[in-house]
Amino acid sequence: MQTYVVQPGDTLYGISGQFGVSVEDIMFSNNLSSSVVFVGQILKIPSSSTTALYVVKAQDTLYSIARKYSTTVDEIMRLNNLTSKILSIGQQLRIPINVDTSTTDYILYSVKVGDTLYKIAKNSNVSVAEIKELNKLQSDLLSIGQQLKIPISNNNDLDNYKSYIVKSGDTLYSIASNYRMSVDELMSLNNLSSINLKVGQVLKVKENYYSNIPMGSKCYGTGYQEPNYLTYIVKTGDNLYTIARKYSTSVDNLMKLNNLDSTNLAVGQILKIKEV
Repeated sequence: MQTYVVQPGDTLYGISGQFGVSVEDIMFSNNLSSSVVFVGQILKIPSSSTTALYVVKAQDTLYSIARKYSTTVDEIMRLNNLTSKILSIGQQLRIPINVDTSTTDYILYSVKVGDTLYKIAKNSNVSVAEIKELNKLQSDLLSIGQQLKIPISNNNDLDNYKSYIVKSGDTLYSIASNYRMSVDELMSLNNLSSINLKVGQVLKVKENYYSNIPMGSKCYGTGYQEPNYLTYIVKTGDNLYTIARKYSTSVDNLMKLNNLDSTNLAVGQILKIKEV
């Protein structure tokens, strides 16, 4: 199952149209009780998706679109009942997407201004060849807005780590703190030589907060599994009081649940709200 990171301006309806699946299917796959989504939220997209919605931009041709999505002009014309190859800016096209039957774990990344395959591969700790193979790319050319599947490094420790996408306001310290890691550990894990981060950069972080229990911590015993939680991503202007009031809980409960020793929050910080 692929994942999608919610971008500014996204709605569940727009995302569902983009991937050719229903809003209900996305909500069910992500255990959502509301259609409201947040920037930076990671959504699971059901793998049954067979088409994507594409909005024609200036300079687009059927050939360039077909090449971008590894399909054919004839297939796009057939799917959209087109009798002419002439396109209009703003026209919406259904693009056939080959159902991925591989078991490769990946995240979805939208190409931004200044991106290159080399830069994306370096930030994601994978090779250019791996990205090209997973996306069936014939060249290194990218288009702004193009969506790439980025493979998650297949290390022996893969089960102990997950991917985190750097958001505006993030620092190595805030990310390391959120995932019970040290800055040095985070830098070593991601082969970083600088503490500077870029929005959209993919980092490996600990999947299991309790893999290394420090002296004096509670002992959870053999076979303990961390419960599933409703989570919230801190935004500009947030504080523990407003978040607690929004979710009908208390500041004390939030601090205990998240092991906080201060009421200070960082933009992009992920808070556990309650068990689900």
